[in-house]
Amino acid sequence: MPFQIVQNDITKMNVDAIVNAANTRLLMGGGVCGAIFGAAGAEELQKECDAIGGCKTGQAVLTKGCRLPAKYIIHTPGPVWQGGEEGEPELLRGCYANSLALARSQGCTSIAFPLISSGIFGYPRDRALEVAVDAVKSFLAENDMNVFLVFFDKRFFCLPEDLLEPVESFIEEYYSDSRFLRTCSDLGRRMTKRFAKRPEEPFSKMLLRLMEASGKTDAAIRNGANIDQKRLTEIRRGESGAPDKKTLLALAVALELNKADTDDLLERAGHSLSHSDKQDVIVAYFIISGRYDIYTINETLFHFDQPLLGG
Repeated sequence: MPFQIVQNDITKMNVDAIVNAANTRLLMGGGVCGAIFGAAGAEELQKECDAIGGCKTGQAVLTKGCRLPAKYIIHTPGPVWQGGEEGEPELLRGCYANSLALARSQGCTSIAFPLISSGIFGYPRDRALEVAVDAVKSFLAENDMNVFLVFFDKRFFCLPEDLLEPVESFIEEYYSDSRFLRTCSDLGRRMTKRFAKRPEEPFSKMLLRLMEASGKTDAAIRNGANIDQKRLTEIRRGESGAPDKKTLLALAVALELNKADTDDLLERAGHSLSHSDKQDVIVAYFIISGRYDIYTINETLFHFDQPLLGG
């Protein structure tokens, strides 16, 4: 799964590189920075940072991981929030883009980020999340890497209210409610289907047909479903049998299938959407609403402690 939001201690992430939310002088600070210095060995890491001398806001520099499981630490100073009119979004995006580019140049295949600038630098957490996800999404559209956004405490994860409120209302109305399947099916039937239903069509043939009919490139499908190229190739070749349910749902999102076509695809692989499964209800909300952004869906699933989509 190329992009994952996880709750963990970033210093314990078994990845090629972790990212330190640094200050411009590359000195040991508090919060995530202090935790990384402490776990890596403060004196040893400070010597490495002193040899570099400093780093401008939005840029990124690299040191060894010292005592961490990660091989490298990428240090990037985020902007201090000043109301959003002093170039903060561009600088914050640069933190992610430059860190990812630096990791790629070192041959890294995995990297873990904290939510940069969202602590003592005061960047609103929902806005910081939006910038982080958008930057990672742009990078993964053209690159293969496993990227983690790590939260030590779920309380620091914040969805925008205009996203959270309608999802909560949908869950309240349909979760564990027998009306869910009936209502969603009715909505699916009322929506215009783009593909003729073929009752005898096997799963693998149907999936390939939907992929071709979407007109999307493999890169667009891969990025839209949050799966890596190797997994997509296996799916195209029919290797390892039918994908698991979370991968199928991710593909339904990437192919922008309506509710009825999603039901059909799942049924042929031996799965179904259930009103008693909160993950299913949340994904159904986005499909019925026509909001086919896997990153937004996974942010929402993480908020509700549900497994993320992808493969």
